[in-house]
Amino acid sequence: MRTNILRQKLRKGEPTLGTHIHTTWPSIVEAIGHTGHYDYVEFVAEYGPFDLHDLDNLGRAGDLYNMSMMIKVDAEHRAYTAQRAVGSGFHSVLFADVRSAEDVVECVRCVRADHPKENGTYGVATRRFTYMGYGGSQEYVDALHDIVIVIMIEKESAVNKLEEILSVDGVDMIQWGSADYSMNIGRAGERNAPEVMEAQEYIFSKAKEMNIPARVELNDITDRDKYLEKGVRHFCIGTDVTILHQWWNENGSKIRADLN
Repeated sequence: MRTNILRQKLRKGEPTLGTHIHTTWPSIVEAIGHTGHYDYVEFVAEYGPFDLHDLDNLGRAGDLYNMSMMIKVDAEHRAYTAQRAVGSGFHSVLFADVRSAEDVVECVRCVRADHPKENGTYGVATRRFTYMGYGGSQEYVDALHDIVIVIMIEKESAVNKLEEILSVDGVDMIQWGSADYSMNIGRAGERNAPEVMEAQEYIFSKAKEMNIPARVELNDITDRDKYLEKGVRHFCIGTDVTILHQWWNENGSKIRADLN
C-alpha cells in the first residue's frame, strides 16, 4: 500500500496545501501535480457527480504525482462513500454536516479497521489500495489507521459541543464552514455576521488550545495573512469550476465589450 503523504506531513508537524476539484477527469489532477506545489487534491464529492470508477481513476492520478487524495462526503451514506474512496486509494476523508461527538465517533469508525485495537467497521476487501490483494494483513490495518480524518464544524450543535468533538480519538484536523453555519443559525448568507465571526474565532482558539490543526479554505489568497497570523498552517485553495468561471467571465466580458 502506498505511503500516505498527508499523514506523513501531519506526523512531522509540517504545513500542508491542497486544492479542490469538482470534476472527475483525472487529467485535472495530473495538471495540478505538474505544478509541484500541492500535497493533496480534495475531490468535493458532496457537490459533484461521480461513480466508483471515477474514484479509482482519481486515486491513480494522485499516485502518479505523489499526492494524497481527499474526499468530502455527504452526511447521507457517508460510511459507504468514505470506505469506497479509501479503497480507491484516497488518503483522507472530510466529513460534512456532523452535529455531535457521537457523529464524529461513527465517522472515525467507518474508516478504521474492524480490529479489536481499532474499534472500526472497515472489513477485509479486495480494492485498489491493496493492489487487488485480499487485504486483512497488519499492513492493511495500519494503512486504515493512517487515513486522515477531517471534520467540518458548520452546525450550531457542533460548535456548542466542540470540546467533546475535538476530544474524539482519531480527529486529525477541523475545517470551519461559515456558509452552513450562518444558514443553520437563521442568518442565511450572512457569513460575516457577528455571531458567525464569533463562532469562527472560538473554534480556531479552541482547536489551537487542544492541539488539533485547523484548515482554512481560500478562494482569494490575499486573505491568507490574517490566518497565518492566527497560526494556521493548513490551506486548501481554489476550486476548478470557480477558477474556470472567473476566467471565462472576466475575459469574455472584455471581448464582448469590444465586439459591441
